[in-house]
Amino acid sequence: MSFQLLYVSLVSSLLVGATVAQSSEQHPPLTTWKCTTSGGCVQQNTSVVLDKDSKYAQGTAGSRTTDDYAAMGVSTSDDAVTLYHYVKSGSTLNPASPRIYLLDANGEYVMMDLLNQELSVDVDYSAVPCGENGAFYLSEMKADGGGASDGAAAGQGYCDAQCQGYCCNEMDILEANAKATAMTPHPCAGDNCDKAGCGYNPYASGQRSLWATGGTVDTSKPFTAVTQFAGSGTLTQITRVYIQDGKQTTGGTLSSCNDGMGGLAGMGQALGRGMVLAMSIWNDPTQQMSWLDAGNNGPCNIAESTPSNIQSQYPDTHVVFSNIRWGDIGSTTQG
Repeated sequence: MSFQLLYVSLVSSLLVGATVAQSSEQHPPLTTWKCTTSGGCVQQNTSVVLDKDSKYAQGTAGSRTTDDYAAMGVSTSDDAVTLYHYVKSGSTLNPASPRIYLLDANGEYVMMDLLNQELSVDVDYSAVPCGENGAFYLSEMKADGGGASDGAAAGQGYCDAQCQGYCCNEMDILEANAKATAMTPHPCAGDNCDKAGCGYNPYASGQRSLWATGGTVDTSKPFTAVTQFAGSGTLTQITRVYIQDGKQTTGGTLSSCNDGMGGLAGMGQALGRGMVLAMSIWNDPTQQMSWLDAGNNGPCNIAESTPSNIQSQYPDTHVVFSNIRWGDIGSTTQG
């Protein structure tokens, strides 16, 4: 697809059914579901909002338009959201690298209470090369965005365990490209956060063909990732299951973390209070994402993973997240 056609298609898809929350921002709708074992899955009236600092959006946070979302590489269609890293503007290829959050019908962030619950998502990483990261994760942001102007509806209030914005608990459900993935809790004790985290990377654990192009989980095709947070009252383990072409594959379990910074128990407390779903696509000029996909962590090399090489060789790089469901363990993939 040409970049001109890409830009047109992004704008066109956003013009259909864009919703307006409490601010004047036009939030692209994204259907999600909340599930229970007894009642099945109930459709939610949700949408997405760009982070307040989205440099290629012309409008100010709280009043951005469908064109601004297109300029930032964000497109939704029914239950799917696509994030493009690069977007053509005239003769320039802008590194948009969008980050978005899930909003409820009242213009506040959806607070996912996931202790003793699960979160599932269909993903397509086929166009995410070495050095790129399509991230799907949770942050303990405030539901209203922290009281800033226009609040959550303007993408305000970001925080994470790296202390961007401010320090808060972070649970990385998927940090991934087509070659490698990691599932990483980053608990915090006050402002003392486990920045490195205690993640599970199947390649680093010796399962080098579990997540790969043509692998057990074939990243050249879409699949479902289910993350289960088991424990009644206290989080005891985090388990990953993949479903592709009707086949279920166990993707790893975490049963301990850095207790000095809250550990799994602290992560579970944050999950019980409710966390905000964030999605992004980005690359890494400092480490070339080697912590995710190079050396012992994956099959990639530094030269192919530089932002300049990605922009030159993979200008169409994008990730698709769809069919987002959360609720009782075992309920999100029933039927």
